[in-house]
Amino acid sequence: MHQQASAIAKQHADHSAHWRILWGAMLASVLILAQTLMAQARPESLAPLAEQVSPSVVNITTTTVIEGRAGPQGIVPEGSPLEDLFRDFQNRGDNGPRPRRSSALGSGFVISEDGYIVTNNHVIAGADEIEIEFFPGEGQPKELLPATVIGTDEKTDLALLKVDAAIPLSYVTFGDSDTARVGDWVIAMGNPLGQGFSVSAGIVSARNRELSGNYDDFIQTDAAINRGNSGGPLFNMDGDVVGVNTAILSPNGGSIGIGFSMASNVASKVVAQLKEFGETRRGWLGVRIQDVDEDVANAMGLDSARGALITDVPEGPASAAGLLAGDVILSFDGADVRDTGGLVRQVGNTEVGKTVRVVVFRDGKTETLRVTLGRREDAERGPDEESSTPETTPDTAEKELLGLTVGVLTDELRGELNVDEGTAGLVILSVDEASEAWEKGLRAGDVITEAGQQKIGDIAALEARISEVQEAGRKSLLLLVRRNGEPRFVALNLRD
Repeated sequence: MHQQASAIAKQHADHSAHWRILWGAMLASVLILAQTLMAQARPESLAPLAEQVSPSVVNITTTTVIEGRAGPQGIVPEGSPLEDLFRDFQNRGDNGPRPRRSSALGSGFVISEDGYIVTNNHVIAGADEIEIEFFPGEGQPKELLPATVIGTDEKTDLALLKVDAAIPLSYVTFGDSDTARVGDWVIAMGNPLGQGFSVSAGIVSARNRELSGNYDDFIQTDAAINRGNSGGPLFNMDGDVVGVNTAILSPNGGSIGIGFSMASNVASKVVAQLKEFGETRRGWLGVRIQDVDEDVANAMGLDSARGALITDVPEGPASAAGLLAGDVILSFDGADVRDTGGLVRQVGNTEVGKTVRVVVFRDGKTETLRVTLGRREDAERGPDEESSTPETTPDTAEKELLGLTVGVLTDELRGELNVDEGTAGLVILSVDEASEAWEKGLRAGDVITEAGQQKIGDIAALEARISEVQEAGRKSLLLLVRRNGEPRFVALNLRD
């Protein structure tokens, strides 16, 4: 019996060992297969990709004629005994100082076989002559070709050029920059520091960077970008253009691994408009807006800080559609609005004349309005209606509330503050520098026209709004404040 039990135990042990060996072999096979697939998926070299896309990359040389200046101009100090001698030498044989020619270098890329080329606006701005040098190789134009400017857009720093070539040109296409992920490999190509065609590689370091413009949507990359790379393409691993290299952040003027490329989903729309119209045609809603922070959301009864808060509705598409100051735009043309920057880009990317649905939060509930968009460029050419505000205000009846000393906006004050006739409200006479109001930027000379989204004309009205908000259990009061003709909402916390 004991021998039989030992035999069974040995049989189980052999069986277990067999399965352990089998599972080990299977696991090793899986690891080998995974390593093989990874090796196949990751190319050993970027050379095939560089060879594929490089024929579409161009060097751009611009020439500008600069008027000559009289005098030695820095050769000798002003007033020096040698000044007249140098001036006579400089002007000898001519009738005065001659104009001189200044050259600059940049990059670009071809987007069609018939010669359309994309670059940065700052590369060609003010140029009298523009010449294109193509990547050296078989089937490429050998000589420099003159380029004409089809259109430019200062807001996104983009320009579209055109050359007439005797042969079809190699070209590349825009990809979908929204699919670019942080960590994806990219390569930058161009003409850094005038050294000729060059390739650098890196990754997408960050997305949705904003530098200075309303329509900014930059891809940040650590691929080396230097002077001369401006206007060149940023490629993904499929050979599609996902960005236009535009700027770098650097303390010394050279690449430190922080470069910015305008996202292709912005660039492609701008380029399409420049090609069709020779200019941009952006949608225009016609509102002034600000971001919604937590205090503003609480004061308005919003469940979260989202959307774009309308501070003013001048005459335009939004006014005609019934949008009001104090509305929070939550959705535009079927897309959620996260913040003011997102709304500006959404509106700008929408075609002029399109009627869109705009969902707003008003008086504790949502409403949907239909707005037919105008054209921003037309609106920007209109008169500037801003006015200036004096630094001081005269004494008047006053009271201190919420860290503010406020007084009634009289006719005399309206004249001194350049406030429109008929505007009712309270003028801020002073602000406690230790108060939240000071931290949030309120200053003497600002005019409060609404409190709790209701118009106010005297101090009693402001006190009533404060009491109403406290009784409703809200933590903050929303004020509509105007400065230099520009309105904005400020939410102040209420203290017991």
